[in-house]
Amino acid sequence: MYEAVLPFPDIDPVLIQLGPLAIRWYALAYIAGLLLGWWYAARLVSDRFLWKGPPFHYRPPATKEQISDLLVWIAVGVILGGRLGFVLFYGTFYCSIWHGVACDGLPQAYLENPLKIIAAWEGGMSFHGGLLGVVLAIVLFCRRQKLNLLALGDIAAAATPIGLFFGRIANFINGELWGKVSDAPWAMVFPGALPPDVPRHPSQLYEAALEGLLLFFVLRFAMYRWKIHHRPGLVVAWFLAGYGLARFFVEFFRDSESKLYDWFSMGQLLSLPMWAAAAFFFWYAYTHPAKPAS
Repeated sequence: MYEAVLPFPDIDPVLIQLGPLAIRWYALAYIAGLLLGWWYAARLVSDRFLWKGPPFHYRPPATKEQISDLLVWIAVGVILGGRLGFVLFYGTFYCSIWHGVACDGLPQAYLENPLKIIAAWEGGMSFHGGLLGVVLAIVLFCRRQKLNLLALGDIAAAATPIGLFFGRIANFINGELWGKVSDAPWAMVFPGALPPDVPRHPSQLYEAALEGLLLFFVLRFAMYRWKIHHRPGLVVAWFLAGYGLARFFVEFFRDSESKLYDWFSMGQLLSLPMWAAAAFFFWYAYTHPAKPAS
């Protein structure tokens, strides 16, 4: 018998229904994350304090206009990458490689109806897939605009926690990705979770706090206090290391749909290459400092 727990806020995932058109909180979260991330990135490249010494001055990696153009590329990368990542990491790849079967009919459903692969409105997005989509979008954009890839990547990395925060809040509103059974006083009963009527960790809020708020302020502090962006790739390294640590930790409280072993999940597995990439960018940043602007 569980003690009294916090009530789960019964918020309709659909904000407005206009005939066949449904405006969902999930979609609004992505829009808010992209727009606020764009606004913040534009502020970073135009803030003179970030690009002056002492004793040198550095040139921002892009103009505000180029950041605005990049927004479209990143939006496409997030949506396509996030959806394809979900299909591969938590559908086809996870089920076939780790279990040798079709989990809940996911891979078979995609084969029978390939349009379901891009049906992001039905739910199911992977951060790691979205990250790869954003990386590809930034690479292509920098080649087209002839910009410094790592320096612009630092700006994008600094703004990414904003989108992560809103995405996890949307997960909470949808009542998905709930946590493990808990008797904590802040535990909640999530509708749709099995077994039913059992309080669980609100792990979505844990992720919003760590991957979103905490990581955002850590990166902002490091940029303004220590000017880590003066070494291209260092903000990316901090972001990858911080996100990987936060995600690995929260997976212990999350009732993961992708357990590989008793406690080890796909989310934790995907944190390992993020740490490896972070180690590479730490090494590169400290061996290839940026040249001051003349």
